[in-house]
Amino acid sequence: MVRRGQFKLVLTSVLLVLASTLVVVPAKESNPISATLALNQLPPQGMETYQLIHQGGPFPFGKDGVVFGNRERLLPAAKRGYYREYTVKTPRSRDRGARRIVCGGQATAPDACYYSADHYASFRKIVP
Repeated sequence: MVRRGQFKLVLTSVLLVLASTLVVVPAKESNPISATLALNQLPPQGMETYQLIHQGGPFPFGKDGVVFGNRERLLPAAKRGYYREYTVKTPRSRDRGARRIVCGGQATAPDACYYSADHYASFRKIVP
């Protein structure tokens, strides 16, 4: 029969081993966007979309200009309705494809715009 003291010792040892194997995940930064992309480095379709945003359209897709929720919190925090998304055409794609530009602020004079080539998995801030 295991004595109470031995049980506590074994339990404590097991907990110490488990604690030493935990992975610490750093907290997300409030503004995780550090990568930038010069405007002239956008694909040609991205440059066209960027110009349409600043002109106020017309946009080729019905969903262009809708509110982007930033649910993954990859963009800087802002109140709902601050960000809007726009499609960057993908050559040979039968649908909208994965490329987007998301802008925050006023519709035709955004504070900042971000490019995503992978359907919001990552963003790069567009630097004019």
